[in-house]
Amino acid sequence: MAKRATKKTVKKVTRRKMVKVAMIGAGGRAAAVHYPSLRDMKDVKIVGVSELNEARLQTVGEQFGIKGLYTNYVEMIEKEKPDVVYVIMPPHHMYDVCATVIQMGCHLMIEKPPFVTSEQTRQMAILARDNKVLTGVTFQRRFAPVIRTGKEICEKKGPVHSAVSTFYKCAVGGAPYYRGAIDILACDAIHAVDTLRYLCGGEVESVASDVRRLDAEHVNVHQALIKFSSGATGVLLTNWMTGRRLFTVEIHSPGISVFGDPEEGGKVYADGKVDAVQELDPFAMTKSDAEHVAYGAYATNRHLIDCVKQGKQPETNFFDALKSMELVDAIYQSQI
Repeated sequence: MAKRATKKTVKKVTRRKMVKVAMIGAGGRAAAVHYPSLRDMKDVKIVGVSELNEARLQTVGEQFGIKGLYTNYVEMIEKEKPDVVYVIMPPHHMYDVCATVIQMGCHLMIEKPPFVTSEQTRQMAILARDNKVLTGVTFQRRFAPVIRTGKEICEKKGPVHSAVSTFYKCAVGGAPYYRGAIDILACDAIHAVDTLRYLCGGEVESVASDVRRLDAEHVNVHQALIKFSSGATGVLLTNWMTGRRLFTVEIHSPGISVFGDPEEGGKVYADGKVDAVQELDPFAMTKSDAEHVAYGAYATNRHLIDCVKQGKQPETNFFDALKSMELVDAIYQSQI
């Protein structure tokens, strides 16, 4: 008699157990926000790091007191048996690595963007679903206290009816990302895309956009008007040819508005008053002078760890990230 197939279930970490994390990648971004965030959590232990650059590997190991140092990530996973693996590497290099991690049964956290294309993101989401693996993408702007609290304040007055997400950089004469392996909107400005989705809520219904190559041979300006099923209208403004780096949001509900920058702070205006009724200072809000805490990276990582302990999908799981990548596609396909 044939044996009944065993149904896979999501591997859950009990609340009392230390969550074991392994890291693939020891570059600047990982060392600046992910390692410090995880180090600060009493219920997390970084059990191993895999990095091809041995100098960086040794530096991170010494800085964060990690004993398991590897140049082969498969060997690391087999020996350390982590609950979660972070893959922090360029998007055009990580597909096979992530697929292997998933098939080895580990929960997975990656940096943005979620792969190079929406189809890659879709296939990886399906693979994770079929292997009962929890996934997360580092869209930390959603978890930045200025933005998250700003949205909550507005929603107390009523649903968000309009929002603006702006991401500017000064990259005059700059080259395309990774020698053209991925475009600016999908690779970096997707932070603004995902933040706008978060602020407006609902699903994308229609898009009208203006996409330009400004004094460059690659697209470096993306502007869009987006209608959501929630009833909200979103405005996206991304431009790599401006005078300075700037990430800002506007959040509007009936009779109340928030104008904010996740790093520089925000202000709440209400009932027609000229002066702000509330100031949003990210350092005061988090009671921390550490940037990885004040700007949302710690909260992003904390959310993932909590979800792993509860056995539920994080807010920024691969299927949700797919929606941000599909909006990127729609912006290119809906030019006026």
